[in-house]
Amino acid sequence: MRIDIITVLPELLKSPFEASILKRAIDKGLVEIHFHNLRDYSSNRYKQVDDYQFGGGAGMVLMIEPIDKCISKLRSQRDYDEIIYLTPDGTTLNQSIANELSLKQNIIMLCGHYKGVDQRVRDVFVTKEVSIGDYVLSGGELAAAVLSDAIIRLLPGVLNDETSALTDTFQDDMLAPPVYTRPADYKGNKVPEVLTSGNFGKIEKWREQKAMERTSKLRPDLLK
Repeated sequence: MRIDIITVLPELLKSPFEASILKRAIDKGLVEIHFHNLRDYSSNRYKQVDDYQFGGGAGMVLMIEPIDKCISKLRSQRDYDEIIYLTPDGTTLNQSIANELSLKQNIIMLCGHYKGVDQRVRDVFVTKEVSIGDYVLSGGELAAAVLSDAIIRLLPGVLNDETSALTDTFQDDMLAPPVYTRPADYKGNKVPEVLTSGNFGKIEKWREQKAMERTSKLRPDLLK
C-alpha cells in the first residue's frame, strides 16, 4: 500500500510514522508513506496557498490551484483508489471504513487547514470525506495520522499476531471484553477463574458474554 499525504505542515506529521507499529510496517516494506508540502506547488513567490473567502467572512481558504497541481502530478504517476479529504463534516471514521480502506492499494489524503479548502476541490477531486469526530482541529494532519494508523495496522504482516486485529473493539460491532495478564492475584484482586481454567470453550463463551454486557452498558447504540 502507498499513502500520499498532502499538507501545509509535513513536519507535524512525520513523528507518528517514526515509531512503533507504523515504523515497523514501513521498514518491512508493507506500506509507503509520502508527504507532499502544498507550498511546493504554489505559483506565488511567497509560497502562498491560501486566500480570503469570496463574499467575505472570517478565516482563510486553501486555494484550488496548488492542490490541483499536486494531485495531478501524483495521478500522472499512478492510479489512486481514493482521494480522501480530512474534514470535520466528513463521514465519521469507524472500523468498517478502516477495514474497507485497508484493502486499497494507493490512497491520497488531503489535510484541510484554516477554514478548509475551496469547494471545487471537493467537487472535482475528492472521492471520500472522513472526520475523526465531531470537533474541530487546527488542521487535518493529526486526523490523517489517526486514519493512517487505523488502516495500516490491518495490513497483513503488520501485527505480530494477525488475529489480534480481528478481535479488536468494533470489529463485530461490539466492544471487546475485559483482558487480564499476570499476576493472577494482585493484592487480592483476582483474575476471573474461567480465564485460568484452560477450558477454551468456556473462555470463549465468557468473552462473548462480557462483550455483550460492556456494549449494552457503554455503547447500546451499537446493538441497534
